Amino acid sequence: MVTLPGSMDDLVYFTSRGIGKTGHAKAWAYRALCPKCKKAKMGKPVGKDGSVKIRAKEYVCPACMYTIEKQEYEEGLTFEVIYICPKCGKKGEAAVPFKRKKVRIFDEEEDKEMMVESVRFPCANCKGNIDVVKKMKS
Repeated sequence: MVTLPGSMDDLVYFTSRGIGKTGHAKAWAYRALCPKCKKAKMGKPVGKDGSVKIRAKEYVCPACMYTIEKQEYEEGLTFEVIYICPKCGKKGEAAVPFKRKKVRIFDEEEDKEMMVESVRFPCANCKGNIDVVKKMKS
């Protein structure tokens, strides 16, 4: 169902992190072909010195220079994940649209509920929701 990435150059997003006390998720999203020319994979813009502008709010095709907004581009990608469910402990894999939504979670470290951006998908075994939250700044 999901294919493990061969190189980080093929990816827009990658994470490997624990979920709760017993769960774990390894997730990624592959770069997509340019919707206009279909010749090259979209990426962040490159500066004159050859460095990638990682904070840019758009993606650019290196072949035809077509530009698309970051949110629109990322929502068209597929989020692939291999996980261990924190509720039932079973291993599984899933492929869902790469759309982050605001969800309410309980932060055990700070002992309060928080609103965070997350990609949510159901466990294949117990059907419970699993959240891969956006990395928080500490």
